[in-house]
Amino acid sequence: MPKATEGLKPVLVWKYFEEIARIPRGSGNETAISKYVAATAKKLGLLARVDQVGNVVVSKPASAGRERARSIVLQGHLDMVCEKNKSQVHDFTKDPIELVRKDNLIMANGTTLGADNGIAVATNLAIMEDKSLEHGPLEFLFTVDEERGLTGAKSLGSDFLKSRILLNLDSEEEGELYVGCAGGRDTLASWPVAFDSSPSQAVAALLKVAGLRGGHSGLEIDKGRGNALKIINRVLIGLADLGARLSSLEGGNKRNAIPREAEARLFVPRKAWDQAADMVAGFNATIKAEFATVEPSLEISIAQLKGARRGKVIRSAIQKKLCKTISALPHGVIKMSPDIPGLVQTSTNVAIVTTGKKSITVATSQRSSVASEIDEVCQMVANVFELGGAAAEDSDGYPGWKPNLDSEILKISQATYKTLYGKEPAVKAIHAGLECGIIGERFPGIDMVSFGPTLQEVHSPDEKIYIDTVERFWEYLLAILKNVN
Repeated sequence: MPKATEGLKPVLVWKYFEEIARIPRGSGNETAISKYVAATAKKLGLLARVDQVGNVVVSKPASAGRERARSIVLQGHLDMVCEKNKSQVHDFTKDPIELVRKDNLIMANGTTLGADNGIAVATNLAIMEDKSLEHGPLEFLFTVDEERGLTGAKSLGSDFLKSRILLNLDSEEEGELYVGCAGGRDTLASWPVAFDSSPSQAVAALLKVAGLRGGHSGLEIDKGRGNALKIINRVLIGLADLGARLSSLEGGNKRNAIPREAEARLFVPRKAWDQAADMVAGFNATIKAEFATVEPSLEISIAQLKGARRGKVIRSAIQKKLCKTISALPHGVIKMSPDIPGLVQTSTNVAIVTTGKKSITVATSQRSSVASEIDEVCQMVANVFELGGAAAEDSDGYPGWKPNLDSEILKISQATYKTLYGKEPAVKAIHAGLECGIIGERFPGIDMVSFGPTLQEVHSPDEKIYIDTVERFWEYLLAILKNVN
């Protein structure tokens, strides 16, 4: 069977994309990919340095005649978000990503593709190998653990880079240049949990929400997509009126992904089972109608668990506090930018619920391009948690990247695009966390711009990359390298 990328151009980019798809590289599990990059550099005769957390920087000398050009660093992150459909059998710690080609798209089989940010990794490796290119001195920066909180970038030493021009290859719409991004912070809450024996004459059941599209909690937060945790909580509140008792609630996997699936184990009074089943069917019809345009595959279901007669249920008071709190938590866009049309300025994502033996935890993620508004929305979320009886704490977060429209590398990038394609590229800021904000703090005065080929549905099993945009992205990137003197 031919490879999914067979015959695609640029050949080197797709060769390396295939190779890294076989290397597990979920956030926190980047040792193998870090070693691969360093080994590839050594094989190509290039100098590679690896820091204490696994970040890699590779140096490539200028091509002949370009030795006096300014040095540029090309940057992307090694890790990927590991999401899969519940029915898909896949172990992200050891199984390769199975690539699938569909017309002009490369996707994965039931999992995230890892093009975010594997396409930058593959592109950097291809430029490292290709000796025919014209460019000044280059550095290639491969960071770790971007998706869990940009901790690789936070760990960069001030002497790790020499270049003072940076091209971040982690944006997702070809023909657009990004010059700013949101900062972010997570809020984690927990309730001590106590259990009672399940009521007698009760039916053990599994309530499920599935089929949602999910997606990146920054890039897709304004698309009106369903949140599996908010939806299942609506149903749980209704079932509680029939006497249903919650045993566990689980949903969401990543703080930076809109949750696609959730499930609750519960015990329903036997005499109320038919009424409960009808109620869930009613919720299914109602909520499917609410999300008909954006969530055509949404399904809400309840089924009896065969052989499960008795068990443990969360105490009623805790169940009520949990459900009321999730109901009250804001989710989605808080504020749009008054300065940049169409840009989300501030948002929050209700991301993960986990039931443990001693506690129930809820994780949320807040973003804003305005630092004071991150403070405000985090305080709002923490207040809701505390009113619901939970203990809440914030992560350290990461800074935003303030746009500089007078940036020299921006002007070079704009002029290069217009020369190649006869039109101006769009100049934008993004409601997602790019490492540029942190790198700008670590290396004051560094001049940065971010761009990339077109990706869609990142952080979900529907993630896809558009093949034709990869070739244009490559052509454009090489032209910029030629034009920096």
